[in-house]
Amino acid sequence: MSGPSRFKVAFIGSHGVGKTTLCYGLAARLKRRDVVLEIVHEVARRCPLPINEDTGLASQAWILHTQVAEELVAAARYPVVLCDRSALDNYAYLLVAQGRQRTLESLVEHWMLTYDMLVMVPVIEAPSPDGLRATDPIFQRAVEARVLRELETRKLDAMHLDPCGRERWLDDVEQQVLARLQPPQLELL
Repeated sequence: MSGPSRFKVAFIGSHGVGKTTLCYGLAARLKRRDVVLEIVHEVARRCPLPINEDTGLASQAWILHTQVAEELVAAARYPVVLCDRSALDNYAYLLVAQGRQRTLESLVEHWMLTYDMLVMVPVIEAPSPDGLRATDPIFQRAVEARVLRELETRKLDAMHLDPCGRERWLDDVEQQVLARLQPPQLELL
């Protein structure tokens, strides 16, 4: 399949909503169509500093800079990049915990312009314990609310998945991505 020289999709939202599952599902479907791609995995899982409710400036700086670095490498090597998170939803954790941080604002503002497509995955159930991520549904909802507010404030377009249509999420995302990857049709004379 031919397509644009570079295309980057990020699944965004709170933790425990299915971003990773969607990312892997979409990757499998696109690979079956011979789309060459790379996945940028959630970097917060590797952060050596406190995350979740205990996150701070050092933790989020590490997460944001690692995310950006991994996206740079993936985009340099692969025409399609699928991101399990974006700079914005990573930053939302810091916004919930400590408010705006001037030192990271310009990085987030600039980096959000590098995504071709954002997919907002809604909270539909409390997060399951996985040994790392917070299980408090109030915290999960607070992060989601902050992501939604940041999308609106920053005037960023996102595909919002229907909370009542989880069984269609992967199909809906695949359809949108394929439509964007298709070369524009030439008008016939």
